[in-house]
Formats: sequence, structure tokens, C-alpha cells
Amino acid sequence: MTEIAAGSRWRRRWPWLGALVGIAALAWVLRRFDLDSFRTVLAGADVRLLLLVPLAIAGEQLVRAWKWRQILYPMRSIGTLHLFGAIMAGYLAGLLIPFGFSALARAWLVARRESLAMSAVLATVAIDRVTDGIIFALLVPVALLLVVFPDPTGDIRAGLTWAASGSFVLFAVLLLALSLYKRRTLRPGGWFMRSIERLPARVLGPVKRVAASFATGIVWPREFWRGFGIVAASVTIKLFAATHFLWAGLAFGAGLQTAQYLFLMVFLGFVHIAGAFAKIPGSFVIGAIFALGLFDVGEEKALAMVLVVQASNLLTVASIGALALWRQGVVLADLREAGAQRVRSD
Repeated sequence: MTEIAAGSRWRRRWPWLGALVGIAALAWVLRRFDLDSFRTVLAGADVRLLLLVPLAIAGEQLVRAWKWRQILYPMRSIGTLHLFGAIMAGYLAGLLIPFGFSALARAWLVARRESLAMSAVLATVAIDRVTDGIIFALLVPVALLLVVFPDPTGDIRAGLTWAASGSFVLFAVLLLALSLYKRRTLRPGGWFMRSIERLPARVLGPVKRVAASFATGIVWPREFWRGFGIVAASVTIKLFAATHFLWAGLAFGAGLQTAQYLFLMVFLGFVHIAGAFAKIPGSFVIGAIFALGLFDVGEEKALAMVLVVQASNLLTVASIGALALWRQGVVLADLREAGAQRVRSD
């Protein structure tokens, strides 16, 4: 009991500790920061190039919408623009309602419009994310082979290598688990059906329905070109993500080598995951300034770049996501309540 109580106290204090770590890390990466130089950097920005950052963000998600269309195709042919709106609305919902609500929101919006089971659409979201994760992990060794940066101890390369290996194994296992779930677990007498048979009758029926509809959503198009397109779209999405800092950097006169933008993308991907897990606020900003510093980008330009990327992301998601919700006559409160009800009723 003492250990449990101590663990509970630790979890309560963790947000404060994470904030302190974040403040200390930000102070360290900005230790040579000059406010006058920062103002000069902002004043000299090329607005035309800055406008390309939100366009790149929107383009990235438009490609994701096309990719999702191919995954959904065995169930229903749905327009790319509608899926694009659902994705952006889901991101907006995820910003306002945490704990993974983004995936639920985008699945509910599509299920609502197309009269599909929400859990089936949610399964296609899972496939979208798993394929993205595998491609992301495969791009890490490419970035490490192409990019040279100061790493005297080798800790950065080793950390990224281990993280990429672990991610690849994790996502490959998840993909295999989804395949096995569809083929085996719903068979009469299978392990899944046996494990839920002891549930109360009022719960057993809904659980079976949700499980069955989720299995129907684990699909892959029969056409080779669609399957190839899903993989190619995952690669394209990551390349679009790498251009965010390209346009932001050029706007402030900071140009990097092509492969260095790929390195930034994979490095910051892991920083974002680690920061979210450790609950360290500002981890993306800290990681971006540190990584740009490896390529001799000054702290003032690095901070300007990362603020532009973050602001562009928020404004793009907010504007397009809100427009998509408005067009469907949905408010966030309705989204949250209806989504929960739809999962229970599938």
C-alpha cells in the first residue's frame, strides 16, 4: 500500500516536474538568445514564403485524405475532399478534447455521413496510422545515412536507431495483430469470443457488434495500384512534413541541405512522442531549436522558424476544421456525445 501511495503522489507531482524540466531545457537551448537579433529576424521575413507553410500543412493532409480514401474503398467510395474535412475537423477536436479524441472524431464524422459503423471506420484510421508508423521508422536510417551532424558520443544516432527499431517492431506487430484479429478472433470458439462470453447479457451483445464491425473495417484494397498508392502516400506525407521547416527557414534566410530537412522530420517526430509521454510542455520547440542548432542555425532564426510552423499548424487546423464542422452542422459538444453513443450502438 505504501508503494501504491508513493506512486500516486509521484503521478500527481509529475506535471510540475515536467514543466520544470521543460523550462530548464528551453532556457538551455536559448542560452545565447538575443532579443534584438530576434526582432531583426522577424522584421526581415519573406511573407510570401511564410504563406507556403500552411499550404504545405494543408497539402500534407490532403494527401492523407487521398490515402484514407484508398483504405476505405473496399467499404465505400468516399470523396477525398470530404475525408480531408473530416481529418482536419478531427485534429481540431483533438486540440480541444485530449486523450486521442482526434481519431474518434474523424471516424464519427465519416460514419455519420456515409451511414457506416463507426468502429469499422475507426479500424481504417488504425490502418492509416500503422502504415504511417512503419514508413516513418524506415525513413530514420535513410536520414541517418545521408546527414552529418556533430555527435561526438554517438548518443543521438544510437538513440534514433533504437527508437526507429522499436517503432518498426511495434507497428509491424500491430499490423500483424490487426490481420490476425480479422481472420481468427471472431470465429465461433475463438479466443476472443471465449473471453467475452462471461460478460453480462446486456453488455455481451453490444461488445460483439462493435468487435464484428471493427473487424469489417480491417481492409486492404484488392487493386495493386491502390495498395501501392497507400504506401506511396505515406512516404509523400512525410516528405510534405519535412517541407514545413524548409519554407519557414527560407523565409528567414536559413537554408539547409535537402537531407537535413528529412532528419528534422524524424528527429522531431520522436521528440514529440517522448515529450507527450513525459508530459514536458514545449518539447517540440525545445527539440526543434536543438536540432536546428546542429546545422548551425542561430537560436533567433530557429525560434522564429518553429513558432511559424506551430502557428501555421494551429491556424490551418482551426480554420479548415471549423469550416468542415460548420458545413456538417456539428458542434464539438455534439461530436463528443454522438461519438460515444455511436461506438456503443455499433
